[in-house]
Formats: sequence, structure tokens, C-alpha cells
Amino acid sequence: MSFLRQSCRHYLLSLQFFTRIPVTGRLAGWVGYSPAMLRASAGHFPGVGWLVGALVAGFAALLLAWLPAGGYSPLVVSVLSTAFGVLLTGAFHEDGLADVFDGLGGSPERERALIIMKDSRVGAFGAMALMLVLLAKVSLLALLGSVSPVLLCTALFLAHVVSRTWPLLLIRLMPHVGDAAGSKSKPLADQISGASLFTAFIWCFMALALVVYAQVAIDLIAIDMPELALLQALGTALALSAAAWALMGRWFWRRLQGFTGDCLGATQQVCELAFYLGLAVSL
Repeated sequence: MSFLRQSCRHYLLSLQFFTRIPVTGRLAGWVGYSPAMLRASAGHFPGVGWLVGALVAGFAALLLAWLPAGGYSPLVVSVLSTAFGVLLTGAFHEDGLADVFDGLGGSPERERALIIMKDSRVGAFGAMALMLVLLAKVSLLALLGSVSPVLLCTALFLAHVVSRTWPLLLIRLMPHVGDAAGSKSKPLADQISGASLFTAFIWCFMALALVVYAQVAIDLIAIDMPELALLQALGTALALSAAAWALMGRWFWRRLQGFTGDCLGATQQVCELAFYLGLAVSL
């Protein structure tokens, strides 16, 4: 029972750190905080994706039910659901994406790039990267929605979970760089444990298994795809998401010899986009 209670506290701490979903008052007091707890909570990052993804997918489903079928409805739903996801997370990961592209695009020198990444102002490289990534996500979601509204909702749910798993491998495989003392991500960066990584993979596996089970056994997901085609689509989405993670990791290692908290947010955004792209090309 104590294990379940501790896991619940870690999950709520992760929710408190990575989203704007309120964990306040007496609940926050019960959860508590310590650097060790924050490190342990990293394994629940994909679990946060479960909640964020479910809320965004549910919001998209409501919009699809209210709006007229066909036409520009998938595009409208894609824009509004993306905006809702940004609202839930407080643009936490989008901010990291902009900072990374500002820093690494603004200077070829490692130290100068790290200084730029800590600047709260958004430059030209960051603004362009943020605009292009958001446009690409909205376009791909609209494409998926034009094929099947349920496929759009499924993509939103899964991408939020899967894309929050990959950054944890950066923590496992690379050192944290930059201003360690002033970094909010430093407690997370101290070599994530094997147990936390296993927890993250369990969250991710359960999300994928839920979708496959719903299609194969319960037939809840009417996306007009044979079972084999669904598995192939998920495999392609996972493969492209993994390729995006590998490219981002290689980029960070070559330019920074490690990662920062902004790098984790940027990786989540790029892997989410790659997941949507994988589903789209599978169609």
C-alpha cells in the first residue's frame, strides 16, 4: 500500500511540474517535494501524457461532435485542440523548443549557445521553429482527421504519451550541461534510475496496448483499418518518433556534449510531430 501511495505522490508531483493542472492546497502539501522525489517522478512523465492526451483527445471529440461533418472541421478541431494542449502545459515544452533553436541556431559556439538558451526572449530562430512545428502538427492532425475523426483523437492521445517517453532516454544516456545550480531541470537530470525508466516504458506500453486492444477486441475504434494495418501504422509512427529522438540526441551531443531542460522540451515536441507524421505516411 505504501508503494501505491508513493507512486501516487510521484505522479502528482510530475503533474504539478509539467502541467498547469492545479495540484495545490492540502493536496500539494500531501504530495510534498524534494529533489529525490522529483527525480523519481520523471518515470511518470508519460503518465502525465496519458492525462494531457486524454483531455486533448476528449476535447477534440467534443468539437467533432458539435461541428458539421467534413469541410474544414478537422482543421478547426486540430487548431483548437493544439491550443488546448498548450494551455494545459503552459507552453512548457514549446518554450524549450524555441530556446533550443535560438541557442543552437544563433551561435556555433557551445558556451554562447548555452547563454542564448537561458535568455527568456524569443529570437528569430526560435520563433520560426515554433511556428513551423505548430503549423506542421496542425496540418498533420487535420489530415488524420479528414481520414477518420477517431484516428485524429487516437493520434492525439498516443502522441502525447510516446513523445514524453523519449526525453527520458536523453537523461539516461547524456550528461546535463549548462548552469546546473540555476536549472529547474537539474533534479531530473541526475541519471534517471532503471526503475523510473521501466515505469515510463510501462506507461507507454499500456497506452499502445489500450489502442490495439480497443481495435482488435472491443472494436471501439472505428477507423476503417484492418488490424495489421493499424499495427503497421503504429510501428511506423514509433519508428519515426525514435528516429526524431536519435537525430535530436545526436544534435545535442555534437553541439553541447549533453542536454539541458530546454533540450528535453524540444525533443518532446519534435517526437510528437514525428509520431503524427508516421501515422500520416502509413495511410
